[in-house]
Amino acid sequence: MQLPVMPPVPPMLAKPIKQIPDGNVSFEPKWDGFRSIIFRDGDEVEIGSRNEKPMTRYFPELVEAIKENLPERCVIDGEIVVVGESGDRLDFEVLQQRIHPAASRVKMLSETTPARFVAFDLLALGDTDYTERPFSERRAALEQALEKSAAPIHLTRTTTDKATATEWFHQFEGAGLDGVIAKPLDGLYQPDKRTMFKIKHERTADCVVAGYRVHKSGENRIGSLLLGLFNADGVLASVGVIGAFPMARREELFLEMQELVTDFDNHPWAWAKQEAGNRTPRNAEGSRWQAGKDLSFVPLRPERVVEVKYDHMEGVRFRHTAQFVRWREDRTPESCTYEQLEEPIKFDLADVLSARP
Repeated sequence: MQLPVMPPVPPMLAKPIKQIPDGNVSFEPKWDGFRSIIFRDGDEVEIGSRNEKPMTRYFPELVEAIKENLPERCVIDGEIVVVGESGDRLDFEVLQQRIHPAASRVKMLSETTPARFVAFDLLALGDTDYTERPFSERRAALEQALEKSAAPIHLTRTTTDKATATEWFHQFEGAGLDGVIAKPLDGLYQPDKRTMFKIKHERTADCVVAGYRVHKSGENRIGSLLLGLFNADGVLASVGVIGAFPMARREELFLEMQELVTDFDNHPWAWAKQEAGNRTPRNAEGSRWQAGKDLSFVPLRPERVVEVKYDHMEGVRFRHTAQFVRWREDRTPESCTYEQLEEPIKFDLADVLSARP
C-alpha cells in the first residue's frame, strides 16, 4: 500500500457544545457506530479505527463493497453502522457483536448482520493529500468521488442551513442517530484534534441505585454505581451506570453505600432470578472489549434514587455512561419506571441513508 496519507491515522474529533452554532459551518448527522478511516490502494484495503488498530478482518463484506464502490486509491473518513432487525434504525449493540475473535463467527455475522459504511470526509484521493485543504473543498471532492457509489457504501447528507440542521437533530434520533456534527467550512483535517463540534441530546431520568463496582485504585472507593428502572412487569431492569466522580467523592460514596450492602439472595439481579436472555450486571461479568476485566459488582438494597443525565437509549439501556445530577430523596424506587423517559419521534433510517447531495 502506497498512499499520500498512510495508516494508522487517528481521526479528527469533535468537542461537545450545548447548542447548534451559527457561522460558516457545515452540518451533518452524527452517526452512531464505529468511527473508521478507510485506506484503499487497488486491491489492498485497510479499515482503521478510533484507536488506530485495524478492523479489516471483522468486516469482510465491507472490504468487498469498498473495492466495488470507492475510488481505486483513496483515504476516506466515516462510520461503520449496522441497521437493526426492524430495518428502520441503527443498532449499536448488534454492531458491537461484530468484534469477535473467531473467523467462523466473523464470517457468519458478516452475512446475518452486514455492516454499512457512511462516508463524511476525504483525506486523500489518487496522489493528492487533501488534509491541508478546507472542508468545503474536501466535501466537494468526496461527493464527486462517490457519485456512483451504492449501498452498503453511503455518503452522509450535509447542509449549511441551521434550521435544517435543527430539524435533523430532532427527527433523526428516531432512526437511531446520535445528534448533529458541525464542521467549519474552512477547517483543515487535523488528526486527533477536536476541531469539529458535536451537539447531542441531553435528558434526565430518576433511577434506582442497585449496586456498585469498586474503583481500580482501591476497594474503598466507588468506581461506578449501577442503575435500574422498573419495567411494565415490575421487574428492575439494568439500564447503565454513572461513574465520573472526583477521587475524594469516590471514598465518600463508598462509606455512604455500606449501609445498603446486601447479598444476592433477595436481590433483583441475583443469579437465581435471572431469565434466559436478560442482560444484567450479573450475567455481563465478562467484557468483550477487555479480556479478563472484572465486571462483578457489590449488590445494594434498591432503596436510593438518583437523578442522572443521559443522551439516548440503546434498546432498554442508556447508550453511554450517564452523569450524576443529584440524589432524589423525595422519590420512591417504585416510581422509577421507563414511562418517565422521552420517546424520540419515529423516523425511517432509509430516508437518511438514501440522501444524495
